[in-house]
Amino acid sequence: MTAPAPASARAPLATLDAVLERLTYVNEETGYTVARVATDRGSDLLTVVGALLGAQPGESLRLSGRWSSHPKYGRQFEVDSYTTVLPATVQGIRRYLGSGLVKGIGPVFAERIVAHFGLDTLRIIEEEPARLVEVAGLGPKRTAKITAAWEEQKAIKEVMVFLQGVGVSTSLAVRIFKQYADASIEVVTKEPYRLAADVWGIGFKTADTIAQAVGIPHDSPQRVMAGLRYTLSEATDSGHCYLPAPALVADATKILDVPGDLVTRCLDTLIAEEGVVQEFLPDGDGDPVPAVYLVPFHRAEQSLAATLLRLLHDRADRLPHFTDVDWPRALAWLRARTGNDLAPEQEHAVRLALTSKVAVLTGGPGCGKSFTVRSIVELAAAKKARVTLVAPTGRAAKRLSELTGHPAATVHRLLQLRPGGEAAHDRDNPLDVDLLVVDEASMLDLILANKLVKAVPPGAHLLLVGDVDQLPSVGAGEVLRDLLTASAIPRVRLTRVFRQAAESGVITNAHRINAGRPPVLDGLPDFFLFACDDTEATAALTVDVACTRIPARFGLDPRRDVQVLAPMHRGPAGAAALNTLLQQRLTPHREGQPERRMGGRVFRIGDKVTQIRNNYDKGQAGVFNGTLGIVTALTPEEQTLTVRTDEDENLDYEFDELDELAHAYAMTIHRSQGSEYPAVVVPLTTSAWMMLQRNLLYTAVTRARQLVVLVGSRRALAAAVRTVGAGRRHTALDHRLGGSAG
Repeated sequence: MTAPAPASARAPLATLDAVLERLTYVNEETGYTVARVATDRGSDLLTVVGALLGAQPGESLRLSGRWSSHPKYGRQFEVDSYTTVLPATVQGIRRYLGSGLVKGIGPVFAERIVAHFGLDTLRIIEEEPARLVEVAGLGPKRTAKITAAWEEQKAIKEVMVFLQGVGVSTSLAVRIFKQYADASIEVVTKEPYRLAADVWGIGFKTADTIAQAVGIPHDSPQRVMAGLRYTLSEATDSGHCYLPAPALVADATKILDVPGDLVTRCLDTLIAEEGVVQEFLPDGDGDPVPAVYLVPFHRAEQSLAATLLRLLHDRADRLPHFTDVDWPRALAWLRARTGNDLAPEQEHAVRLALTSKVAVLTGGPGCGKSFTVRSIVELAAAKKARVTLVAPTGRAAKRLSELTGHPAATVHRLLQLRPGGEAAHDRDNPLDVDLLVVDEASMLDLILANKLVKAVPPGAHLLLVGDVDQLPSVGAGEVLRDLLTASAIPRVRLTRVFRQAAESGVITNAHRINAGRPPVLDGLPDFFLFACDDTEATAALTVDVACTRIPARFGLDPRRDVQVLAPMHRGPAGAAALNTLLQQRLTPHREGQPERRMGGRVFRIGDKVTQIRNNYDKGQAGVFNGTLGIVTALTPEEQTLTVRTDEDENLDYEFDELDELAHAYAMTIHRSQGSEYPAVVVPLTTSAWMMLQRNLLYTAVTRARQLVVLVGSRRALAAAVRTVGAGRRHTALDHRLGGSAG
């Protein structure tokens, strides 16, 4: 990586026309790029550094910047800004068309088209596209496709020229154009804060930068109200369903850098216009506090509480056999069927699930949750009940199916979510089910839980199963914890660790960590610590453990069976940096193999990837945040990449959709919820100090079926075990369900 020269030594501004040959380094967060370009000044490639985020190999660029001399890397061009231009030489045109920048043209057709039309090629595509059929192999269908792609690209370029002038990267410019088409410039100029709501990947801060560039005043009510919504949105991203009004005003004032009384007035306007909802709720001492919600979260919380209470008290019962069943006889039948006795607390859970229309089952690893669920399902199925099993993720659903012997689906598949996020099954079209079992319920956020519970028919039984000591859901809410806190909801907590499970070092140490005691690190065949105090050395050792040591000793596949789970995304031992290192080891660059760069990421065939947003328009029934898969195909001329998901579905991504994907060789512990892996490797460094919390480490350890390897600092491990997680989220579900169980 190179660094810019000192400002005092900088040369005057210059312009350089060049073709981008390859990107050597890209920092996704800052946009800082190191690239090699070809110019007409000679045959050697030149190094350019600076703001090039969004430029693709094959493009002809007009670079504005300064020449400098780096002590190690020699002469290079420091880029301040760039624009794309059409190439003017036969070689440049061939490279441009063959790079996959124009959909429908790959290297073979680029060669043929340029051989036929020469320097006139781009004019022909622009003005006489029908003549493309003169080229061997180009029929009317492909010609039409090339023409449409050219027109769209030209329209996008016009928008980009404007957007680059107000600081928008190429990838976001494409998204803006796809959202607004010809109205893009008008929306950006007049209503820039709409971008934060309408365009995925653009938050308030980007919209605010654009607004400033187009002249929206700093203290404009439009800006302040957008900032208030952004502050609430950030709070929901952190898990809160609402913010107390004083905290909201204080946070927004800080973010917006405007007077507090202006923020208060704008909040009053938002409430009056029903842009947000304010409701007085009791705080920890029972005193009323003004709670401010974004509308969807207020509706969802009210609806979820009301629906749960309605289900619980409904007079209809779809499992009537269990109101007067001969329990000793039923349990004897079950013992003969499964070959095992139920412990007293398991037996209580079985009875509760089959006689109460809403129930919660919680407990740690090795406490028999899975066997209890299997027992409930066996008894219900024996009475010909319609039993449906669901979990929030594909992996969790697969595991639930394996444990019970009954099919299980993801919540999204079960509800048949449609484009826009509306479910095919809801109160008006409920599921045909007598018993619905939801596993990994700690992952259920408020919005998804509300959609699911609304689809349960009157009289059906709902059983929510999960480990409340794990991290709460990624999305807003603490549904499982709130249900366990609310006195109205029947619940069982399994606490006894069974003998066979107690022999596992992974399970033993999970319970020790959860109790605030340090894990046993000596003499266990399935739990290890590789001590290392330096953060960068920890990252390198993590990669070595995952890619070499575990496969050599345990025979596990480093891509399929080993998962690196990091406390943080950023930092030298964070998930982002580890993904780069792991990709270099497991799917390195190979000459002649296709690859595609998106921001700071480069995608290759064989990459392990994860979806990072809900997209209801993709696949048979949408694809959802956290879905894992492997890249199986990458076609530059069609500008598509194919992922085979862990639900065995093939999904095609256009190149401009690749910011929906992230590499998943390493992921944050938060993103691993609901998944289970044969082996888990966890880097622990003091640089992740703020994230070192007990429930985070406990969640990481409980993701492992066979093996846990901790890598890093003993001090960081001690801090994680010692530190109780952050305080409760701002939720009111337990209050709406009738208050605390005390």
